[in-house]
Amino acid sequence: MGIAENIAKIKEELGEGVTLVAVSKYSSDEAVQAAYDAGLRDFGENKAQDVTARKERFPEDVRWHFIGHLQRNKVKYIAPYIHLIHSVDSLKLLKEINKRAKNEERVIPVLLQLHIAKEESKFGLDENELEELLSADLLPELQNIRVEGLMGMATNTENVETIRKEFQNLKAEYDRLAKAETSENVQMKILSMGMSNDYQIAVECGSTMVRIGSAVFS
Repeated sequence: MGIAENIAKIKEELGEGVTLVAVSKYSSDEAVQAAYDAGLRDFGENKAQDVTARKERFPEDVRWHFIGHLQRNKVKYIAPYIHLIHSVDSLKLLKEINKRAKNEERVIPVLLQLHIAKEESKFGLDENELEELLSADLLPELQNIRVEGLMGMATNTENVETIRKEFQNLKAEYDRLAKAETSENVQMKILSMGMSNDYQIAVECGSTMVRIGSAVFS
């Protein structure tokens, strides 16, 4: 199948209410253009220099998502335009995003990345770090960021039950925080989980946003 057919198939599987973010970081401009022509507007990149360069080559209505590990010294490059940062894993990073967003006179939506996998190589907050961040006295002062949800990556395994359990745990944490009294700049409405090899499980577990690369562009 071609890219348009891949997108149609995935969207049918996702159903209503789940946003497809096409992970374009390994794909050519021609492939991204084909996805754009098929109606996609949400694209994910994991390097600040790559997404900034690619942005200049595509229409203004593309919504660029930053999905990789974000270094604080790179925030300034994406702050003027980024639609959503999926991978916030520290209060220091939130402070830097807020600073750069204020300079740009905008509010940047972000997701907090939780470490839910058994692999140490993956980034993210553990439960204690999440609680410390959300209860920090500084958080309400960061008026140029808005925490809109959580993101997590499951273990890279063929064990479906392991993946499902990790996604269920993340959904439970998301539901808990959605009901909790938090800062005004915390508004839980996005649960970003699921990639090419496990997005069907993620959607079953309540994902509202999936990040899919190879299943779109292969």
